Amino acid sequence: MTKLGNLALLAIRLGVGGTLIAHGTQKLFGWFDGPGIDGAAEGFKQMGFPDPKRAAQMSGLAEAAGGASLALGLGTGVGGAAVAGNMAVAASVHAPNGFFAQGGGFEYPAVLGLTGSALALGGPGTLSLDAATRNVFNKPWMRILALAGSLGFAVYTASSRQAPPVPVETTTTVE
Repeated sequence: MTKLGNLALLAIRLGVGGTLIAHGTQKLFGWFDGPGIDGAAEGFKQMGFPDPKRAAQMSGLAEAAGGASLALGLGTGVGGAAVAGNMAVAASVHAPNGFFAQGGGFEYPAVLGLTGSALALGGPGTLSLDAATRNVFNKPWMRILALAGSLGFAVYTASSRQAPPVPVETTTTVE
Protein backbone atom coordinates (compact mmCIF):
# COMPACT_ATOMS: atom_id res chain seq x y z
CA MET A 1 0.00 0.00 0.00
CA THR A 2 1.23 3.51 -0.74
CA LYS A 3 2.13 6.10 1.87
CA LEU A 4 -0.98 8.08 0.93
CA GLY A 5 -3.12 4.96 1.28
CA ASN A 6 -1.80 4.38 4.77
CA LEU A 7 -2.38 8.04 5.63
CA ALA A 8 -5.97 7.70 4.35
CA LEU A 9 -6.52 4.64 6.57
CA LEU A 10 -5.16 6.59 9.55
CA ALA A 11 -7.58 9.46 8.84
CA ILE A 12 -10.54 7.08 8.60
CA ARG A 13 -9.51 5.27 11.78
CA LEU A 14 -9.09 8.52 13.72
CA GLY A 15 -12.36 10.02 12.49
CA VAL A 16 -14.54 6.97 13.00
CA GLY A 17 -12.72 5.84 16.13
CA GLY A 18 -12.96 9.29 17.72
CA THR A 19 -16.67 9.51 16.91
CA LEU A 20 -17.29 6.12 18.49
CA ILE A 21 -15.27 6.96 21.60
CA ALA A 22 -17.39 10.09 22.05
CA HIS A 23 -20.66 8.17 21.63
CA GLY A 24 -19.57 5.40 23.97
CA THR A 25 -18.45 7.77 26.71
CA GLN A 26 -21.74 9.67 26.40
CA LYS A 27 -23.53 6.45 27.31
CA LEU A 28 -21.08 5.24 29.94
CA PHE A 29 -20.11 8.44 31.74
CA GLY A 30 -22.40 11.22 30.54
CA TRP A 31 -19.49 13.00 28.86
CA PHE A 32 -20.14 15.36 25.92
CA ASP A 33 -23.67 16.13 27.16
CA GLY A 34 -24.56 12.44 27.05
CA PRO A 35 -27.21 10.72 29.13
CA GLY A 36 -24.85 8.62 31.27
CA ILE A 37 -25.54 4.98 32.01
CA ASP A 38 -28.92 5.52 33.68
CA GLY A 39 -30.23 7.78 30.91
CA ALA A 40 -28.91 5.44 28.24
CA ALA A 41 -30.55 2.49 30.04
CA GLU A 42 -33.87 4.35 29.97
CA GLY A 43 -33.46 4.78 26.21
CA PHE A 44 -32.70 1.07 25.78
CA LYS A 45 -35.77 0.26 27.88
CA GLN A 46 -37.91 2.37 25.55
CA MET A 47 -36.42 0.49 22.60
CA GLY A 48 -37.55 -2.83 24.10
CA PHE A 49 -34.29 -4.36 25.29
CA PRO A 50 -34.96 -6.96 28.04
CA ASP A 51 -32.05 -5.87 30.28
CA PRO A 52 -31.68 -2.20 29.37
CA LYS A 53 -28.88 -1.32 31.79
CA ARG A 54 -26.71 -4.17 30.57
CA ALA A 55 -27.54 -3.29 26.96
CA ALA A 56 -26.49 0.32 27.61
CA GLN A 57 -23.26 -0.81 29.27
CA MET A 58 -22.38 -3.24 26.48
CA SER A 59 -23.24 -0.74 23.75
CA GLY A 60 -21.20 2.00 25.42
CA LEU A 61 -18.28 -0.37 25.91
CA ALA A 62 -18.40 -1.61 22.30
CA GLU A 63 -18.39 1.98 21.06
CA ALA A 64 -15.73 3.37 23.42
CA ALA A 65 -13.34 0.40 23.39
CA GLY A 66 -13.99 -0.45 19.74
CA GLY A 67 -13.47 3.18 18.78
CA ALA A 68 -10.22 3.34 20.75
CA SER A 69 -9.05 0.14 19.06
CA LEU A 70 -9.75 1.62 15.63
CA ALA A 71 -8.19 4.99 16.42
CA LEU A 72 -5.01 3.42 17.76
CA GLY A 73 -4.94 0.63 15.19
CA LEU A 74 -4.45 -1.90 17.97
CA GLY A 75 -6.41 -5.14 17.85
CA THR A 76 -8.14 -3.63 14.84
CA GLY A 77 -9.92 -6.84 13.83
CA VAL A 78 -11.55 -7.28 17.22
CA GLY A 79 -12.28 -3.55 17.64
CA GLY A 80 -13.80 -3.29 14.18
CA ALA A 81 -15.90 -6.39 14.81
CA ALA A 82 -17.20 -4.97 18.12
CA VAL A 83 -18.20 -1.79 16.31
CA ALA A 84 -19.80 -3.74 13.45
CA GLY A 85 -21.90 -5.91 15.78
CA ASN A 86 -23.02 -2.98 17.91
CA MET A 87 -23.92 -0.88 14.90
CA ALA A 88 -25.82 -3.79 13.30
CA VAL A 89 -28.07 -3.83 16.38
CA ALA A 90 -28.44 -0.04 16.24
CA ALA A 91 -29.30 -0.22 12.54
CA SER A 92 -31.97 -2.84 13.26
CA VAL A 93 -33.55 -0.49 15.81
CA HIS A 94 -33.61 2.38 13.30
CA ALA A 95 -34.58 0.30 10.23
CA PRO A 96 -38.35 0.84 10.60
CA ASN A 97 -37.71 4.57 10.07
CA GLY A 98 -36.15 4.07 6.64
CA PHE A 99 -32.63 4.86 5.48
CA PHE A 100 -31.96 8.54 6.10
CA ALA A 101 -30.75 9.72 9.52
CA GLN A 102 -32.83 12.91 9.52
CA GLY A 103 -35.94 10.70 9.61
CA GLY A 104 -34.52 8.48 12.36
CA GLY A 105 -33.29 5.90 9.85
CA PHE A 106 -30.34 3.53 9.91
CA GLU A 107 -27.95 5.52 7.70
CA TYR A 108 -25.56 6.62 10.47
CA PRO A 109 -25.09 3.28 12.29
CA ALA A 110 -24.82 1.52 8.92
CA VAL A 111 -21.92 3.74 7.83
CA LEU A 112 -20.11 3.30 11.16
CA GLY A 113 -20.72 -0.46 11.15
CA LEU A 114 -19.58 -0.95 7.57
CA THR A 115 -16.45 1.09 8.26
CA GLY A 116 -15.73 -1.03 11.33
CA SER A 117 -16.19 -4.19 9.25
CA ALA A 118 -13.95 -2.93 6.48
CA LEU A 119 -11.18 -2.01 8.91
CA ALA A 120 -11.55 -5.36 10.68
CA LEU A 121 -11.15 -7.22 7.38
CA GLY A 122 -8.57 -5.00 5.68
CA GLY A 123 -6.48 -4.02 8.67
CA PRO A 124 -5.29 -0.66 9.93
CA GLY A 125 -2.35 -0.02 7.61
CA THR A 126 1.27 0.63 8.56
CA LEU A 127 0.57 3.78 10.62
CA SER A 128 -0.83 1.77 13.53
CA LEU A 129 0.10 0.02 16.73
CA ASP A 130 -0.84 -3.28 15.09
CA ALA A 131 1.89 -2.72 12.50
CA ALA A 132 4.34 -1.66 15.23
CA THR A 133 3.64 -4.90 17.15
CA ARG A 134 3.80 -7.02 13.96
CA ASN A 135 0.05 -7.69 14.21
CA VAL A 136 0.35 -9.78 17.34
CA PHE A 137 -3.26 -8.75 18.22
CA ASN A 138 -4.51 -8.64 14.64
CA LYS A 139 -4.00 -12.03 13.00
CA PRO A 140 -6.27 -12.97 10.06
CA TRP A 141 -7.92 -15.77 12.05
CA MET A 142 -8.68 -13.29 14.86
CA ARG A 143 -10.43 -10.97 12.42
CA ILE A 144 -12.64 -13.71 11.00
CA LEU A 145 -13.48 -15.17 14.41
CA ALA A 146 -14.27 -11.71 15.83
CA LEU A 147 -16.53 -10.79 12.91
CA ALA A 148 -18.37 -14.12 13.10
CA GLY A 149 -18.84 -13.67 16.84
CA SER A 150 -20.08 -10.12 16.45
CA LEU A 151 -22.57 -11.21 13.80
CA GLY A 152 -23.92 -13.88 16.15
CA PHE A 153 -24.08 -11.36 18.99
CA ALA A 154 -25.93 -8.86 16.80
CA VAL A 155 -28.52 -11.38 15.62
CA TYR A 156 -29.13 -12.62 19.16
CA THR A 157 -29.35 -9.12 20.64
CA ALA A 158 -31.57 -7.69 17.92
CA SER A 159 -33.92 -10.68 18.13
CA SER A 160 -34.18 -10.38 21.92
CA ARG A 161 -35.82 -6.97 21.66
CA GLN A 162 -39.49 -6.83 22.47
CA ALA A 163 -42.01 -4.35 21.23
CA PRO A 164 -41.48 -1.16 23.21
CA PRO A 165 -44.09 -0.66 25.89
CA VAL A 166 -47.05 1.46 24.88
CA PRO A 167 -47.49 4.48 27.14
CA VAL A 168 -50.61 4.21 29.26
CA GLU A 169 -52.86 7.19 28.90
CA THR A 170 -54.81 8.17 31.92
CA THR A 171 -58.11 9.83 31.53
CA THR A 172 -59.85 11.87 34.11
CA THR A 173 -63.43 12.84 34.06
CA VAL A 174 -64.69 16.08 35.40
CA GLU A 175 -68.19 16.00 36.72
